[in-house]
Amino acid sequence: MKLADWARKHGIGYKTAYRLYRSGKFPRPTEQLPTGTILVHETPTTTKNTALYARVSSADQKSDLERQMQRLRDYAAAHGLNVVREVQEIGSGVNGHRKKLLQLLADPSISTIVVEHQDRLARFGAEFISAALTA
Repeated sequence: MKLADWARKHGIGYKTAYRLYRSGKFPRPTEQLPTGTILVHETPTTTKNTALYARVSSADQKSDLERQMQRLRDYAAAHGLNVVREVQEIGSGVNGHRKKLLQLLADPSISTIVVEHQDRLARFGAEFISAALTA
């Protein structure tokens, strides 16, 4: 793609992109054609597998579970996520022995887990799970 198109796509000005190119600090492979046009070679992105996780605390809230999952599906579709798994679970957020969540966390093919709110993942310690997954 042309340098101007790349700059527009990434929300920076053409002159800024050109300065990066000229200084040799451009973040992608580039080439300049004999006509002077600068082409940016986008590296192919690997498709990341995403799982959707919905949880409610009790069986009385089962109808909320499906609505929660539908909102997650809508979010994933709007953001172009490659959803390979949907997990619904009924159990306390304090309980650390939720089988479906543990299986999801242990699955190496899943790179992203989408939840409606972090307390759906865990009542306490969600920041530790997030830190471990991003490390």
